[in-house]
Amino acid sequence: MFLGKILAYTGMLENRGVTWFPSYGAEIRGGTANCTVIISDELIGSPVVTNPDILVVMSDASLNKFLPRLKKNGLLIFDSSFIKQPKLLDNIEIVGVPATEISNKIGNTKSANMVILGAVIAKTGLLKKTSVFEALDSSIPERKKKNIEVNKKAINEGIRFIEDKKG
Repeated sequence: MFLGKILAYTGMLENRGVTWFPSYGAEIRGGTANCTVIISDELIGSPVVTNPDILVVMSDASLNKFLPRLKKNGLLIFDSSFIKQPKLLDNIEIVGVPATEISNKIGNTKSANMVILGAVIAKTGLLKKTSVFEALDSSIPERKKKNIEVNKKAINEGIRFIEDKKG
C-alpha cells in the first residue's frame, strides 16, 4: 500500500493525473492487500484498472491473483526473495528483484517495498528519483521520520539492482 501511495503522490508532485485505489482483503492484517495506481498525462476517467500495464507483486498470493490480468506486453516486477517460480509468460516482460534480501542487507526488511519502488522507477523511467524522495519527505508522519533515510537507501539499492542488470 505504501509503495502505491508514494507512486501516486510522486505523480502528483510531477503534475500528472493520479489515482490511488486501495483494497484490503477480508483478513486485513496478514492477508493480501493491493492497490491500483494510475499515473497519466491525460485526464483519468476511472480509478478502476482491469488490465494494468505494470504489475508489482510481493507475494505468491498476489502473483497468482493478479498475473492473469496483466496486459499483453506488460511488465511484471516481483520480489524474487519470496516468489521463486513465477509463471513464465512469453507475452510479458518479467523482472525479479530480491527486494527482501536487499532490504535485509541494509538493515530493515520492512523496506523491501522501497527496493521494489526503486526498481520500478529505474526500469520504467515513469517518475524522477528526486520527486520520489520529495514524496517520502512530505508524506511520512513525524513518528516515522527516522525511517526516511533507510527508505531512500532502499530505493537507491533497487535502482542500482536494475542498472547493474542493464550493464
